Amino acid sequence: MRTTLRGRILTLTEAGDIPDGVVSFDGPDLEFVGPAGDFPGALPSPTELPPVILPGLIDVHCHGGGGFGFPEADAAGVAAAAGFHRGRGTTTLVASLVSATEAELCARMDVLGAAVDSGLLEGIHLEGPFISAHRCGAHDPERIHGGDPAMLRRLVEHAGGRIVSVTIAPEVSEFDALADVLADANVVLSLGHTVADYERSVHAMYRGRRVSITHLFNAMPGLAHRDANFLTAAMAAAGRGDVVAEVIADGVHLADGTVRMVFDTLGPHNLALITDAMAAAGEPDGRYQLGSLDVVVRDGVSRLYDPHGAGAIAGGTSSASDVLRRTVFHAGVELWDAAVAAAATPARLLGIAHRVGSLRAGLRADLLVTDHHLNPLTVYKDGIPWNS
Repeated sequence: MRTTLRGRILTLTEAGDIPDGVVSFDGPDLEFVGPAGDFPGALPSPTELPPVILPGLIDVHCHGGGGFGFPEADAAGVAAAAGFHRGRGTTTLVASLVSATEAELCARMDVLGAAVDSGLLEGIHLEGPFISAHRCGAHDPERIHGGDPAMLRRLVEHAGGRIVSVTIAPEVSEFDALADVLADANVVLSLGHTVADYERSVHAMYRGRRVSITHLFNAMPGLAHRDANFLTAAMAAAGRGDVVAEVIADGVHLADGTVRMVFDTLGPHNLALITDAMAAAGEPDGRYQLGSLDVVVRDGVSRLYDPHGAGAIAGGTSSASDVLRRTVFHAGVELWDAAVAAAATPARLLGIAHRVGSLRAGLRADLLVTDHHLNPLTVYKDGIPWNS
């Protein structure tokens, strides 16, 4: 059955922003994207406040949502977490795990693999265990592992092509060998959870086929003008377009002004908006789990449980459409730029821009339709409306 949508279309292509446009499809792929005046079929009536139609959002770093976490949930919980995010505009989702033992990671990948194969998930992101204990964040220090290329190779082989990215700290032992494992498997090398010095960081940023920065500013030293460090190297590399920097623009991990500065400095084609969401996304305050650690959510902020004070921030509680909306209305980033960072750039990072991340005929009919406040109205995946 043909679907024809009319509104403001953000193609994220050279066709630009079409104020009165039409998107039409009858199946999983887009058949027409263009101005309403060029559409050969029957036109939907225009509305006073036309909806905004943009590519489905792509989240390359997400630990769960809707009450279920990818590092802990069974198959039904994984489906519920993926469904929560899809219903709020994320049509391409990467499930992130936290540092764990080899056996634990293999067991989790077995569960997540079925969701990858069914299309609920695009792939798996291993955040650790090859990271720095000095910037462990919400990772269990007992499950952080030194560099072990043989272990990484076994994990990649066990996943059978389902791992799409791995976070590694540049200073771990045998870093180059770890990077080679990922390059051979065409897996994104994501650098983060680190205290690496500037020289080692610069070296690391050119060791992968595709390289990203795991949640820029978080779990790394701050910018110090007399002490060049990992963040210095990351900002420079992203500014040159050599790496893609993840940005958690949820108002908790980064101040809105910092988000605006990063967009103005690095540009949307070098940034990927992410949620870093965990099980509590979309859920009330309370107690949750993140891997092997206990988490408390108060006022929408997730932190590790610490009886002596505020624990480390433990993931996010926002959806990708929440992050997009905040980037536009709080950080003051232009909608086009925010949408590029929410869809086109992550698609390029994952190597799937030939399928998703923009709107043009022939690409997958993955769309997010919102009102003019960017609140989701309808989500289409492979041309089918998603009911959350």
